[in-house]
Amino acid sequence: MADDTDLFEAEEAELARAVDVHARADGDAGGYRNALGDLIVRYRRMMRETRRMIRHGDRQERELNALNARLRELAGQLEFKARHDSLTGVLNRGAIIELATRMMTMGPVSLVVLDIDHFKRINDEFGHPVGDTVIVELVARARAVLPLDAHVGRVGGEEFTVLLPGYDIESAVDLAEAMRRAIAERPFQDVVPGQVTASFGVCASALAADFARAYAAADAALYEAKRSGRNAVRRAGSHVAS
Repeated sequence: MADDTDLFEAEEAELARAVDVHARADGDAGGYRNALGDLIVRYRRMMRETRRMIRHGDRQERELNALNARLRELAGQLEFKARHDSLTGVLNRGAIIELATRMMTMGPVSLVVLDIDHFKRINDEFGHPVGDTVIVELVARARAVLPLDAHVGRVGGEEFTVLLPGYDIESAVDLAEAMRRAIAERPFQDVVPGQVTASFGVCASALAADFARAYAAADAALYEAKRSGRNAVRRAGSHVAS
């Protein structure tokens, strides 16, 4: 049931009385003074109530704004988690494929696929927590030498894809070599003894290329690097067209 209570009923009544006094032709000064005094008292009360309601409304608005900001923050966190790998913070498989597919409709893209060499041996000898630490460190080293417009995604346990929009095959190979050196030339001495290396396959795609074909070409180049002794960069034989 709706609440029809008039918060200012008393003030309305006092105002009506003051109007009535004002309308009397035979009113005396004392009557006018009393009516005005009562009206002042009621008016002050009304102002206090009005200020109180305004403060209450302002507080509710601030609380609502804070709640909305928190909801937007949580929505952003959920979206980030849905698109990013929880271990490394790079894009997950679905997100990197979606991004690559979209980028290939906008212009040429070079694709680098990399895989950690002998990673199963690391997990078997030192355990999966150490293996995770190796992955995190390797990604950090790779990202440190990449340009800001590069995008990194984790497509498998120890396999990653790097998208380089607008880069030709030579520039992409140079960046893959820079990542290879960043990983191989400095020991992971705080993680595992000995050298950790990765192998790389590089492919350049034309505008509107099919992602699956581009990835397959880069992946084939990666396995050529593996067959040639690992810790190497190999390029696909030709550009991949649509």
